[in-house]
Amino acid sequence: MSILEELNEILSEILPIETGVFSDVAPEKYIVLTPMSDDFVLYGDDRPLIDLSEVRISVFIIGNYLTITKQIVNELLAAGFTMTSRRFIVHENDTGYNHYNIDVQKFYNHE
Repeated sequence: MSILEELNEILSEILPIETGVFSDVAPEKYIVLTPMSDDFVLYGDDRPLIDLSEVRISVFIIGNYLTITKQIVNELLAAGFTMTSRRFIVHENDTGYNHYNIDVQKFYNHE
């Protein structure tokens, strides 16, 4: 399983989700996943053994974002993800969305 597959499986239970850009008409609450890095971080016998994958989770919400972002963080921590950053980005005056980012990473055995 990849990090994007795992995040889609977990987060689609909370909010509508897409990768890269939300291509449909945006609802009042949604998530966009942006892959940030895939690195080989452990080698054995000159072959990669472990992949470290990192994704930015952008949460867009009209209204209060605190309850949903707390739920997302708790679900991902329970699933073994590492949080590398959480931050409020901006309130978009033209759309009314609050934009909040959560950066996560996870180790996977290289196949």
